[in-house]
Amino acid sequence: MKFEEYRQHDATALADLVNRKEVTPAELLETAINRTEEVNPKINAVVTSLYKEAKEQLNNLDTSAPFAGVPFLLKDLDVQLKDTRYTCGTRLLKDFVSTENSEVANRILKGGMVIFGKTNTPEFGLTPFTEGELLGAARNPWNTEHTTGGSSGGSAAAVAAGIVPMAFASDGGGSIRIPASCCGLFGIKPTRGRITNGPQYGEIWSGAVCSGVVSRSVRDAAAYMDLVSGAMNGDPYSIQLPTIPYAEEIKKTPRKLKIGYSYKMPQGLKTGIDEENILAIEKAIGLLREAGHEVTEVPLPFTHQLNSELLYTLVLGELSATLDYIGEQRNRKPQRHELEPNTWLLYKLGKSFSANTFSLAKMKWNEVNRKMTHFYTQYDLLLTPTLGRRPFKIGALKNPPFEEAALRVMNALGISSIVRYTGMIEKIAQQTFSWMPYPALANITGQPAMSVPLHWAPENLPVGVMFTAPHGEESTLFQLGAQLEKAQPWFNKVPNL
Repeated sequence: MKFEEYRQHDATALADLVNRKEVTPAELLETAINRTEEVNPKINAVVTSLYKEAKEQLNNLDTSAPFAGVPFLLKDLDVQLKDTRYTCGTRLLKDFVSTENSEVANRILKGGMVIFGKTNTPEFGLTPFTEGELLGAARNPWNTEHTTGGSSGGSAAAVAAGIVPMAFASDGGGSIRIPASCCGLFGIKPTRGRITNGPQYGEIWSGAVCSGVVSRSVRDAAAYMDLVSGAMNGDPYSIQLPTIPYAEEIKKTPRKLKIGYSYKMPQGLKTGIDEENILAIEKAIGLLREAGHEVTEVPLPFTHQLNSELLYTLVLGELSATLDYIGEQRNRKPQRHELEPNTWLLYKLGKSFSANTFSLAKMKWNEVNRKMTHFYTQYDLLLTPTLGRRPFKIGALKNPPFEEAALRVMNALGISSIVRYTGMIEKIAQQTFSWMPYPALANITGQPAMSVPLHWAPENLPVGVMFTAPHGEESTLFQLGAQLEKAQPWFNKVPNL
């Protein structure tokens, strides 16, 4: 199969071709590998090649499976594949090899997908851009000078570039929806507990992290979630499986929805929103009203505290514990040279927080959840921009050289805690969350949320809009996503790479 034909099909359509014996899984894999070799030097999306392993998977492929023969990529974080390198984007784990599959990987393989590589991610998924020191910067296929977002930036770049029609992604503060927005894709974060993180993990980041995919079509994401949903024994969370498959739900027209929208920045952030994000919301509002939905401007139901205190505090605590846990497993504490300067700083700051500070932040998650529960007594969905501005140029959010040098000196001298009192942390928080002010809400509350690609800025950079729904309402999101996809198709809008 030639690439031009391959790219005209989503994963569902490719599997149908395999089922009807119009193409073989080996042909699809060869096309995906060839496309990887052609474009990956330009975008650095795939960081581990598993071509030999993929060809061996073909020997035991069930061609009646829902995604039979569809080439697939795993993110190098939050999902493990036995006997393959698993780095989490950090030098600390650069030589680690997984000893067992994640349950999600088992379900992906059972679904017929052929895993032939792993995708780029920043160190431990800590940044909303993909520019780690170990794996390098992932580049946006729409404009390779610009960010893919993060932390699933490699997966999003691979899908946008046509290497695969969908790829594994995970989301602890927006890491599915941010790169989906940057790369012109559909991305949905499921309800907490919808998809297991086991057996390697129970909850990640106090339950903030969920896995899913980034995809070019809504139906692929729906069918993927049907395939991988469900808890396993030992999981800390479990949610009832849907009575109707999502792949069937998307065929229904959604009921008339009451949607509250806002494109205001959360109180406490000092910058305004990019005009292109406002245009994206206005475009979405027009499509929604044409479809018969009721759309009303509402006050944003959270402040910057949600990000800077409630999420940041928990992430610092979880990071420091994770690094110490890795140290226990290998019988050697993490060393400064094994981590990036910012990560080492966050590690030390996390260790300096008291159990009281950590627990208080976690308790306040409940306050946010209760406020959102009240919001959904009046509205079915919350509509916001996915991000605060369009994709920035690579390097724009990294420490400037003088700060990087100062940070390395302070880390070397063991005086990282001084940074808490210099304003550097608040500066980093302001800069980071002005870029991603909205996505973390759904991670703290556990709600499902999706980014939909409805707008492109004049420089041909994608700008997504985000819908956040009550717990367990993925079906509503999928139905609305399919309706918007039909009203303003995006599948054939692809970068010239």
